[in-house]
Amino acid sequence: MKSDTIEIRVRYGETDQMGVVHHANYALYLEMGRIEWLRKFGLSYKKMEEEGVGLPVISLQLNFKKSALYDDVIRVQTKLRKMPRATIEFDYEIVNEANEIIVIASTVLAFIDLKTKRPTRPPKYLLDVLS
Repeated sequence: MKSDTIEIRVRYGETDQMGVVHHANYALYLEMGRIEWLRKFGLSYKKMEEEGVGLPVISLQLNFKKSALYDDVIRVQTKLRKMPRATIEFDYEIVNEANEIIVIASTVLAFIDLKTKRPTRPPKYLLDVLS
């Protein structure tokens, strides 16, 4: 399936007193990966929201292997698991500069109509780009 990789330098404010990335920041790193993944394929969260389609995260799984540290440059690979239907599913791998796996993760996001807050189909243009 389609994938993209971004690089992020760990900022001081994302770490604890020992210079280790706080676990909550990994959800942000995954979001950054998804947003850039969409951009790579000419898609955007902003456009979908303007058209009334939201993408809330309904499942987030993280499996920690190592710690990322202050000032590390990490790579977030975002990969579409399967073609979207009512949901869109991603797998992720975050690695450090030594190419060691830090985190293996997955998310599931639901397509919802922002007015009704009910599930909806993915936009046709999204499906066209991904097929």
